[in-house]
Amino acid sequence: MIRPAFIALLLFVVATVCANTVREFRGAWIQCVNGQFMGMSTADIQKTLTYQLDELQKDGANAIIFQVRPECDALYNSSIEPWSRFLTGEQGKAPSPYWDPLQWMIEQCHKRGMELHAWINPYRAKTKTTHVLSPKHIAHKRRDLVFEYDGQYILNPAYDENRQYICHVVGDILRRYDVDGLHIDDYFYPYPAAGCTIPDEQLYRRNPGGHSNIGDWRRYNVNLFMKEMHDTIRAVKPWVKFGVSPFGIYRNKKSDPNGSDTRGLQNYDDLYADVLLWINNGWVDYCVPQIYWQIGHPTADYKTLIQWWDRNASARPLYIGEDVERTVKYKDDDNPNQHQMPAKYKLHDFANNVQGTVLWYAKAAVDNIGNYGMMLRNVYWRTPALQPLMPFISKKQPGKPRKVKMVWTSDGPMLFWTAPKTKSKSKDWASNAHQYAVYCDGTLVAVTSDTFFKLPYVDGKTKHTYVVTSLNRIHNESKAVKKKIKL
Repeated sequence: MIRPAFIALLLFVVATVCANTVREFRGAWIQCVNGQFMGMSTADIQKTLTYQLDELQKDGANAIIFQVRPECDALYNSSIEPWSRFLTGEQGKAPSPYWDPLQWMIEQCHKRGMELHAWINPYRAKTKTTHVLSPKHIAHKRRDLVFEYDGQYILNPAYDENRQYICHVVGDILRRYDVDGLHIDDYFYPYPAAGCTIPDEQLYRRNPGGHSNIGDWRRYNVNLFMKEMHDTIRAVKPWVKFGVSPFGIYRNKKSDPNGSDTRGLQNYDDLYADVLLWINNGWVDYCVPQIYWQIGHPTADYKTLIQWWDRNASARPLYIGEDVERTVKYKDDDNPNQHQMPAKYKLHDFANNVQGTVLWYAKAAVDNIGNYGMMLRNVYWRTPALQPLMPFISKKQPGKPRKVKMVWTSDGPMLFWTAPKTKSKSKDWASNAHQYAVYCDGTLVAVTSDTFFKLPYVDGKTKHTYVVTSLNRIHNESKAVKKKIKL
């Protein structure tokens, strides 16, 4: 018979675990469009990425956003689009020795307990610096679907075919790769360039679709795409998170009384991206505004912007895009002896709806510019964190771990457990365990895909309460299983 005192203790332990669980998205962007991999061998690229992932893991990162489609090309094996020149130096040329960067990154991130979000640029078909396109490229096969703007090619958002094409590419990625997220950044209609005009005036006049001005028409085109992208992801793999990283200003107060007290380029008016509509309609699962400026910036003050997004973008998890180099470049006005990292993270803490950070860019943190990486490692991301909850995807909990016990091995004491019984992944993915959380005395100490955890033995006299829970693909947590241990 179970005694009431034991039940009370168990409930206390479970409550303590829940109270001390940290949920925070701790991401970093790894880009290819800057050419950092060009001219490097397969071995050297893998060595570079391995080092970055190892350091980011030590820093406490739990997610990587990896650029795999910068200009309708692929850093993965695709039958739809050509290999990227940002990988091999020549568009359409496969890497030699052969490897698949996306598959490799998924494996490397997952074994480190990190999520991998595949980052695509949906509309950009050619960057300024690309001069030769593969015969397999969409702009070569269907020149009528793109327009030229400031040396770039852009898939025209007005065409249904382009929305279908991008969703087809995304569906292909999701079906063949075990990604945790699908991520797009701030490139919708192109950034305004002096002397350049988007060549779609005639197209708008032929079919305005009930819109009285071309701006509303363009926003409608992008809105259709965002809804279709969301629906594609949900239909193929409902646990994959759809994230967007827009430019840091939605609208200025001069354009909209509800806008931010800023004076910069605007998502809504200049890029035709109605980000708040997507958030409030649930078409995205998380939002990462690129607030890359410093506190005190004359036209785009960081403090003003993080507070504005915190007030206005709470319908979906909100993470902040942080520029590492600019953060450490500027002094804190209240404490000139240090840079702005502590002040910015204090603003994160004070924001009710900010649930994470994404670093622009990974290498800057890995290089520990301004001691940024070590501050993450020793202060801000010192202990592990689970991913923020997304009940709008699923509220289901996985089954709890079974047979939790300590075993003495040749490597010392280990905590072992058995996975809960598995259900059909296609029908009931949310009920299955994907990872496990390990707590010691109410504090999260590990997030792992293993079914064991090495225990820190001291003298065999100190009592500890260990708790293990199961996590599904979106980190919904099972009921807790506890084990008292002397170490």
